[in-house]
Amino acid sequence: MSTLTIPPSLTSPRDDAILLYRAFKGFGCDSAAVINVLAHRDQTQRVLIQQEYKAMYSEDLSKRLASELSGKLEIAVLLWMHDPAGRDALIVKQALNPDILDLQGATEVICSRTPSQIQHFKQIYYSKFGVYLENDIENYTSGDHKMLLLAYVSTQRYEGPEIDREMAVNDAKHLYKAGEKKLGTDEKTFIHIFSQRSRSNLVAVASAYRDIETSGYFEHGLLTILRCAENPPKYFAKVLYKAMKGFGTNDTTLIRVIVTRTEIDMQYIKAEYLKKYKKPLNDAVHSETSGHYRTFLLSLLGPNN
Repeated sequence: MSTLTIPPSLTSPRDDAILLYRAFKGFGCDSAAVINVLAHRDQTQRVLIQQEYKAMYSEDLSKRLASELSGKLEIAVLLWMHDPAGRDALIVKQALNPDILDLQGATEVICSRTPSQIQHFKQIYYSKFGVYLENDIENYTSGDHKMLLLAYVSTQRYEGPEIDREMAVNDAKHLYKAGEKKLGTDEKTFIHIFSQRSRSNLVAVASAYRDIETSGYFEHGLLTILRCAENPPKYFAKVLYKAMKGFGTNDTTLIRVIVTRTEIDMQYIKAEYLKKYKKPLNDAVHSETSGHYRTFLLSLLGPNN
């Protein structure tokens, strides 16, 4: 069932393919027409549109979009055209590019996904790029951050709601001992517990983490795991706020979060954003973006709650 913020339109993939083809014809691309189609179609519809377009015009739709669009709009639309696992694989691969090395972005995607989501996008990662995700983590991250990510992507964790109370109590004790050391934190204990335990169990030990001293990307990974165990929409609302706070906007983060969460929990993210920052997310995005790029992101977000 689609969780697209705006209910998808009941049109045929063939009609949509024709509309897109017409948008590409003539001098320049009719970006508004492209947005009007693609921003209002769910994942299944987007797959069918791409298949229909290829059958009708013997051309790959994503390649045509790449040649017709530009800038931030191109980045956002092309990312939107992928399925979730392919999208995650692409984001992480780009983030682990040594020329860019967006370790915060890579960490966010990896540590906010469930074990089954990680397994799926790991398979896509290898089939698309011919390299194992673990190899890229090994090559482009370091220290405790590297150890956390490697443990997190290679562990099959329980995904259900049940809590092992005894384990949670023991974990809380171990985390407390690991964090109260005067000469630093016992990172191995944190890595073991945060990579092995289910989200429901981590919520049960969450209070033990509040005063632990860690730093850098390692801390970012631990906090992402913990916050997404507790309340993913609240976590992503904060990520979006920080991306737009102050002078300038982090468009890479803005695109990544809006495109990847639109069909998962965007309505809840919008509610958390309004609750915490007393301003609709749509209004914040509107004030920080412009042109067709703004139109596309706002179309994904849908109307204010």
